[in-house]
Amino acid sequence: MTETPLTTKHTVVVPASINMVSLLGPGDEHLSLIEDSFDAEVHVRGNRITFHGDAGEIALAERLVDEIVAMLRTGQGITTETVERIIAMLRQETTERPADVLSLNILSNRGRTIRPKTLNQKRYVDSIDKHTITFGIGPAGTGKTYLAMAKAVQALTSKQATRIILTRPAVEAGERLGYLPGTLSEKIDPYLRPLYDALHDMIDPETIPKLLAAGTIEVAPLAYMRGRTLNDAFIILDEAQNTSPEQMKMFLTRLGFGSKIVVTGDVTQVDLPGGTKSGLKVVEGILEGVEDVSFNRLTSHDVVRHRLVGKIVAAYDEFDARSENGVQQAQRRVAKSREHHS
Repeated sequence: MTETPLTTKHTVVVPASINMVSLLGPGDEHLSLIEDSFDAEVHVRGNRITFHGDAGEIALAERLVDEIVAMLRTGQGITTETVERIIAMLRQETTERPADVLSLNILSNRGRTIRPKTLNQKRYVDSIDKHTITFGIGPAGTGKTYLAMAKAVQALTSKQATRIILTRPAVEAGERLGYLPGTLSEKIDPYLRPLYDALHDMIDPETIPKLLAAGTIEVAPLAYMRGRTLNDAFIILDEAQNTSPEQMKMFLTRLGFGSKIVVTGDVTQVDLPGGTKSGLKVVEGILEGVEDVSFNRLTSHDVVRHRLVGKIVAAYDEFDARSENGVQQAQRRVAKSREHHS
């Protein structure tokens, strides 16, 4: 005899102060998403939402409504993307409330607010607050550099740091600076362009040249860090997978008093010449357990670009895993064949 799943019915009464259109979405977009995401029937009448179905699913759906209500009470707009992110967090069964994660303001500029959009992003941002050296490791689009930049600008504006230093190793797609045309600044610019782009989102563009001229913000290749001690600075090393172990050590030992370091990179996108180890790949084994150093991993679930980017990253991860598995199986077959013939 098969057991029927426990079904239940429950009605949530949404506070009268909450606009139901904001909660349910334009054209009931959010409502449709809720119906698709939970194993339960959903009926809305006025400000009453009734769920009927699996008891566990109804409990999650009710929590979703609570989180949306909590965010609407803070004056935040709710998008379909926001609802998807809340559902993903609720499914992870974490102790953090999604509304708290998605309501954390890092920086506001020209009417735009920068916030973490996933649980791992919130933990990464919290780690930057708590530690002197933080590593953010993950694929493209997970916000690891963007959020670090936002924290740097926040530290500068709140006088926690007197300057921001942004640096990258100038090794990408096999090009060397010496072979590129133009002056040194023109040669460097393509490598540092993404950092300038992020700065323009966070600081009024007309003030950026003044801050650069004054040295309050410095954007330079990693080679320019050698021999310096960086005090009272917020220092970001981006694309750190393209450092050698020696360069990584050189960079980390630039740390001066009153400074913070954030190192970001993607260990699956190493552009170093063949045979050169990535400093980002080996550093965790070296610094693991060292006090005040934190390693944070972001995944395809934390991609905050177009939703298709997350799916593309996940598909590549799956393909790489299958390919690696295939290679291992082939190696095992060769080894067995050798044993058989010996």
